[in-house]
Amino acid sequence: MDAGKAEWLAGELDAYAHWFVTPDPSSDGHFLSLTLFAEFGDTARVARDMTAAFLRGAGAEAVVDDARLVVSELVGNVVNHAVPDRPLSSPGGCRRIDVIFKLWPKWLFIGVADEDSTPPLLPVGEVFSPGLIGELSEAVLPDCGRGLLIAQRLAASVWWTPEERGGKTVWARFDLNGEGEPVRR
Repeated sequence: MDAGKAEWLAGELDAYAHWFVTPDPSSDGHFLSLTLFAEFGDTARVARDMTAAFLRGAGAEAVVDDARLVVSELVGNVVNHAVPDRPLSSPGGCRRIDVIFKLWPKWLFIGVADEDSTPPLLPVGEVFSPGLIGELSEAVLPDCGRGLLIAQRLAASVWWTPEERGGKTVWARFDLNGEGEPVRR
């Protein structure tokens, strides 16, 4: 394995290890968890606003716009597509959305959890050649997966995990330079 690949793999493993834990305030880590409900008209706006407030308060101003857009897309997917698993649903009940933020000097992890165990439809690769995108009308782009495609373009990594109680969490990771600035690929 060449040195560049080994360094990349070490960075990925380090990020993966940090994803599992709640940041300790004494380690420059910040943590926030929000619970929202899909049936309220301003759920996505509240999620975007709380994202901005959390990141600005934690000194990660440079990633606010991209993180707000990713949160908006992920929360929008829950509002528009998630159907709670039978054990988690109740007649007349609201669909719960949990938004989780874990911020370290080198990473921002954002998770959006819902009560639907159905895996998200993550887009696979390019739908069209990048050279054709500018010439194609939006009408010929895929009808589903656009929000996750946006998240994949803005974040360093996007994945999902099933929850023990049912449901799932869709995660996005932003790589930061240690001073709250995003690392662009």
